[in-house]
Amino acid sequence: MRSPSFSLPVLALATASLLASSCSAFYLPGTAPHDYNPGEKVEFFVNTLAPMLNSKLKSMISYDYYNPKFHFCQPEGGPKKQPESLGSILFGDRIFSTGFEIRMLENSTCQKLCSSDVPALDAVFINNLIKEDYGYNFLADRLPAAEMKRDERTGETFYDIGGVNLGDDETNPEIPAINNHFDIYLQYHSRDGKHYRVVGVLVYPRSTASGTTGEPNCNVKTPLVLSETQDNKLFYTYSVGWMQSDIPWGLRWDNYLHVFDPRIHWFSLVNSLVIVIFLCVMVAMILLRTVSRDISRYNAIDLSEDVQEDWGWKLVHGEVFRPPPHPMLLSVMVGTGAQLCAMVSVTLVFALFGFLSPSNRGSLATVLLISWTLFGFVAGYVSNVTYTSLGGKDFKRVGFATATLFPTIIFIVIFLLDLFLVGAGSSGAVPIGTILAVVALWFLISVPLNVAGTYFGIRHGGFEHPTRVNQIPRQIPPPPTYLKKWPSALLAGLLPWAAAFVELFFVLSSLFGSKAYYAFGFLFLTFCVVVLTTATITVLFTYFMLCAEEYRWHWRSFTTGGGSAIWLLLYGTFYYASRLSLDSAASVVLYMGYLLLLAMANFLMTGAIGFIASYFAIRRLYAAIRVD
Repeated sequence: MRSPSFSLPVLALATASLLASSCSAFYLPGTAPHDYNPGEKVEFFVNTLAPMLNSKLKSMISYDYYNPKFHFCQPEGGPKKQPESLGSILFGDRIFSTGFEIRMLENSTCQKLCSSDVPALDAVFINNLIKEDYGYNFLADRLPAAEMKRDERTGETFYDIGGVNLGDDETNPEIPAINNHFDIYLQYHSRDGKHYRVVGVLVYPRSTASGTTGEPNCNVKTPLVLSETQDNKLFYTYSVGWMQSDIPWGLRWDNYLHVFDPRIHWFSLVNSLVIVIFLCVMVAMILLRTVSRDISRYNAIDLSEDVQEDWGWKLVHGEVFRPPPHPMLLSVMVGTGAQLCAMVSVTLVFALFGFLSPSNRGSLATVLLISWTLFGFVAGYVSNVTYTSLGGKDFKRVGFATATLFPTIIFIVIFLLDLFLVGAGSSGAVPIGTILAVVALWFLISVPLNVAGTYFGIRHGGFEHPTRVNQIPRQIPPPPTYLKKWPSALLAGLLPWAAAFVELFFVLSSLFGSKAYYAFGFLFLTFCVVVLTTATITVLFTYFMLCAEEYRWHWRSFTTGGGSAIWLLLYGTFYYASRLSLDSAASVVLYMGYLLLLAMANFLMTGAIGFIASYFAIRRLYAAIRVD
């Protein structure tokens, strides 16, 4: 995944090991390999210039490679834009052709790309980007350019695809040097000795003041510094070298998809499983001992001879199914949360089986968007069944609200963030054509499916409740502090967040730091653990509320289940303070905007899980007792 761009059965440990270990090696690229003949041209493309996540990320604004302020070399006839998927465009990819002349098995040294004139004002712009750790993003044969590095913990070599440095500001931070020469090494593999396939792309940039007239001299060791007080003239040059490799084409991504210290992922997974087992045991003890004993005692009373004395959760049997305030809004949120859960589940399954390979750029965002569109049926169905179960009658309104409320909020937020990108001149701004395509998907596919789900939800009707509702509501005693609204949400949300916070770090680094995320096996298992943890902890808190005679559990179960969103916001703020160093208002607004969208999606998903789990647990609980 590239930067802007989103957290659910428990499987056996043996299956977990198999999935987690295989997810980084097995993938379906979706395209056939290209067999090159000797001397055949290998197209060299360039993506946007984006900030690199080194010690700290300093910006969130990406720029087109052919932005006029850069004065980079253009190919003859002008750069040609490459076709991209919908998800790739939404993720900010803008891929163009370049003037690099690279041919299979033909080495070259100090090739002149072009000479360039950089005015002083634009030199200030470029130097600022060098200080913010911006990098080139080159591609060849759908492989990103990388630098070969060594993992200090494991000693393994891997290809770092975080980008190729635009310049060097370590030698002199005040006056950085621009990298204007590229040593390009391409690895190839051949099965028959006649046709060759590209299996690796390595690019090492350096700065060289190779002169301003005549032919460039790439051996000059003096770095090239752009003057901010006068116009600059410089050469862009490159060298090409070919290296034979034993790696077959089908495994060429193995060097790129390097897991840094996989013990961290295993620690996260084991930590999550321990939390789930602890919660399941706790809930089982409460349900099997306390609740079963209470039910047996209630049902053993002879109502013809004894007076039945209620206490605890049975005191509110006449109130527990009383409709909550704003049932329509609650139903819409539950339906939207169910839609998000279905979207994430299907996307993770696709990723788990390798269909969302990094070689297929933008596939993750595309599948997320298509899944969201198709699961409009789920939102319409769940919201109407929930609304009917809560005693609602205005079915058309709830169907309309489900189809429009959340997409409208998302569209408004994305549109406002897009204005900041446009104002900053970023290539990440979504084109108007793409916006219209997304609106068309929503209006022509999602809305009709939502209407169909609403129709089937109305036909299904609501669930029958095992107890009747009293005409006069009973008074509610003051609850303990830990059962109040916000304390219970914070306490209940802590455990699901604790089960996923390690994996969350890698997800945030992928979203905001241009790092590829590919440990989908760990992410899928973590998602399952979060679902189970959220459901069990919400049922537990709902039971405690009923024992305290607090029968207004509908909204409370939703906010309790969604409490992990609060911890997500807090962790996102901590990540901003510890891993980011954003020095522009636009970058800060973008980060906070995307973080709020993530927290909103997390709140709706986990809130819907908590409400649905609590609702069916309560129905089962009160259906097991006799009520006079």
